[in-house]
Amino acid sequence: QVQLQESGPGLVKPSQTLSLTCTVSGGSITTNDYVWSWIRQSPGKGLEWMGVIRYDGSTYYSPSLKSRISISRDTSKNQFSLQLRSVNPEDTAVYYCTRDSITTLKHDYWGQGTQVTVSS
Repeated sequence: QVQLQESGPGLVKPSQTLSLTCTVSGGSITTNDYVWSWIRQSPGKGLEWMGVIRYDGSTYYSPSLKSRISISRDTSKNQFSLQLRSVNPEDTAVYYCTRDSITTLKHDYWGQGTQVTVSS
């Protein structure tokens, strides 16, 4: 059974960098059938796809976040990470990591989500 778990600070000050890590168990992040995404949901808004890291380490980002976002991975720990720079209160959200099937194009496994609040 694949499990994903987000971790990181729950409170970040404006203009700082938000950093989250997703630890994956039950499956390798280098398996070429899957890619790994970060998704967020702000209060009162729908889900927003932020970016993805593929099994080969290549990344793709939402155009609206491209100037501020980085996704990386540590294959030795089976983890992938999100960094979002220059945050503002509009970045307050529940952040999720997901596994995405390249066959079905669906997010088939989700972490439980972690609340991040941007506030001074």
